[in-house]
Amino acid sequence: MGSTILYIEDNPDNMMLVKRALEARGYKLLQALNGVKGVAMAESEEVDLILLDINLPDIDGYEVARRIRNSGKSSLAYVPIIAVTANALKGDAEKALSAGCDVYMSKPINIRELWARVEAFVPSPQKS
Repeated sequence: MGSTILYIEDNPDNMMLVKRALEARGYKLLQALNGVKGVAMAESEEVDLILLDINLPDIDGYEVARRIRNSGKSSLAYVPIIAVTANALKGDAEKALSAGCDVYMSKPINIRELWARVEAFVPSPQKS
């Protein structure tokens, strides 16, 4: 059975790109189009990793990360969170990390970097 990744992203083009890239490696991708739905899915589903856009239409990714880390579901304290964002200003990476993200990746998404970042936390089902 493949590893499950939750992607919280409001841009359909980014969602499709990441879906195709990760499913090609054998991962199962769950999709949430806003922060509130993403937090709810993280709490209701068993996920191995979370990809998190920072600029979301309802609550920003920093708040999503804080809510996930402070969830009543204790396993979410340890699920890796990769921030994926177009924010590239000085201090943005530190802000994401202090909110509870483990890694910061900038957009546009580089597929090889995405695979490497994801596989550092969750080995590809195709390679196991």
